[in-house]
Amino acid sequence: MTSLPPATTRTAWRARLFASPGAALVTLVLAALFAWAAWEFFVWAVLDARTAPDYKACKAAEHGACWGFVTEKWRLILFGRYPYEAQWRAALATAIVVAALVASAWPRLWTRRGARLLGVGWGVALVLFFVLMHGGILGLEAIGTERWGGLPLTVILTLVGIAASSPIGIVLALARRSTMALVRLLAVGYIELVRGVPLITVLFVATFVFPLVLPSQWRLDPFWRIVIGIVLFQAAYMAETVRGGLQAIPRAQQQAATSLGLTYWQVQRTVILPQALVAVIPAFVNNLLTTFMDTSLVTVVSMYDLTGSLRLALGDPQWRDFFIEGYLFIGAIYFGGSFAMSRYSLWLERRLSAGRRH
Repeated sequence: MTSLPPATTRTAWRARLFASPGAALVTLVLAALFAWAAWEFFVWAVLDARTAPDYKACKAAEHGACWGFVTEKWRLILFGRYPYEAQWRAALATAIVVAALVASAWPRLWTRRGARLLGVGWGVALVLFFVLMHGGILGLEAIGTERWGGLPLTVILTLVGIAASSPIGIVLALARRSTMALVRLLAVGYIELVRGVPLITVLFVATFVFPLVLPSQWRLDPFWRIVIGIVLFQAAYMAETVRGGLQAIPRAQQQAATSLGLTYWQVQRTVILPQALVAVIPAFVNNLLTTFMDTSLVTVVSMYDLTGSLRLALGDPQWRDFFIEGYLFIGAIYFGGSFAMSRYSLWLERRLSAGRRH
């Protein structure tokens, strides 16, 4: 299905919004309400706002936002309990992995040679991230994971969670469609069990139950227990996402590939999975956004991501009244990241669809 030209799209939208006198009235009323709300917010957030970290001036003001709270506490919000004098390390580590993510989205690197470069680049980026964040070598002060927080923690939990859960989810999806009854039963049991409990329960189990069932000589860092919990939880949802893509591929394609002498794994790797994964790009991005948002739940197990770091900042009773500005600040960060990922997924879907048509 081809998309409409821009002019035709605008005409179609105009026809929908003004299809009848009633529709036109609703459109105009909603547009007026939106314009009024946008203007009021602009006045509050910009024209009447105060940006200086002056609590008395903010408290004395009757109208307008007090961005002075963000000006005063932005480093605590972005980096949590990470030591103030070492926050440059957290900022640099986050910038490195985000740069690797942006490089991965560059189409010119989607070649065999580019894939090798990206693999090496991601390996270097992750090593640098953990070296900078943890320290203990190269003259860097050792900083335990219990002091990590803010944006770096949100970013690394999201990237590691989605990257590690994707291959596990693919294997589970293939196992669920297997002709071997035992393999299929185990995959179904795992997927339905994990999807039947909320993530917060999984995090509690990973944090407090894992140490009880593991041998006493195995000491797993709380950060890695949380990572394992997120990976295992997201793998179940990724499995169902991939299974939906696999079901969209006609069975005749697998039969035709098998008739050519290809093995099961060759068929899956070269014929079925490439098409299935392209078909589930929107659902995959939805899982990515869900992981990005769900990292806020790690606060309940005493790790402070971006949302948890804001709560630390709001622990200052002097600034507690200006929580709205704080939540708008982190909301803008979440929205910016989510919007960029969703727009990229739409572009990627169009590009891959065009390639298949050609």
